[in-house]
Amino acid sequence: MLEKIPLEAFRVFDAAARAMNFSRAGRELNITQAAVSRRIKGLEDHLGATLFTRRGRNLALTADGERLFQRVRATLEYLEESLEPFRGGTGEIISIAASGSISHLWLGQRLRDFGKENPGISVRLLTTDVHSELASENNDLIIIYSTGEHPRWNLTPLMKEVLVPIASPDYLAVRGLAPHMLTAVDIAGLDLIDYERANAHWISFRQWFGRVGDPLKGKLPRPRLSFSTYIMAVEASLRGEGIALGSLGLIEEYLQSGALVTVGNDSVESGFGYYLGAPRFRSLSPEALQLHRFLLAENR
Repeated sequence: MLEKIPLEAFRVFDAAARAMNFSRAGRELNITQAAVSRRIKGLEDHLGATLFTRRGRNLALTADGERLFQRVRATLEYLEESLEPFRGGTGEIISIAASGSISHLWLGQRLRDFGKENPGISVRLLTTDVHSELASENNDLIIIYSTGEHPRWNLTPLMKEVLVPIASPDYLAVRGLAPHMLTAVDIAGLDLIDYERANAHWISFRQWFGRVGDPLKGKLPRPRLSFSTYIMAVEASLRGEGIALGSLGLIEEYLQSGALVTVGNDSVESGFGYYLGAPRFRSLSPEALQLHRFLLAENR
């Protein structure tokens, strides 16, 4: 049965599948070619499947062998990664948590830039929209959607939330539309792209139209597209599929490059924003403090 298979057999199989040669696999593992062959044969017997086809010294994975190799390789890579914190390396690992939208649209590139400038510092990013996970004190730093107050974190503003309709220039050009000539009523008649509100404070098109004076008198048309995440809505707008709501701080790079443009002249400030948090009741390591300063400097 599968539970009786020695774990070593999977390591031997992985080496043989990567090398496609039992002798090279044996040299990698410091065992003989015959030992590799025996372990592969034992694994095949346990599984009741042929894993390699053998033609003289040449090997090839069978369909069963290929499926097993993909799973074994993924498992071994996961285990290797999981062991990193226990290896006693001298490099500091900084953990930072942020929501999916700011991680994807703003933070990711800045962490890559920080890594290039500080190759000896490792950063672990937790991306989550669950507030309890974001605010967990297991994190060194957080970026949180807030009004600026938190009992356990000292918050410094990164960007306030200002929401405006956005579209790709191609979408507007095909329809012969001048973006800044459009009223809220005009926008409502176009292809709206919305997203689900996972947080009661988030603003989607229904709330946005209500805050610009409800020009539709509560009769908002159903969005043509609605996505489970804000990121997917922005990406659909980039592809020219319609009008989405843009948070100006998050999409600044797309606006600067011209990939997106603002539509109409109405905007809504939600009263919320994105804040960089440092622990209130413990000190940051020098490396975490360095990242904190870097992120604030990047936002000036």
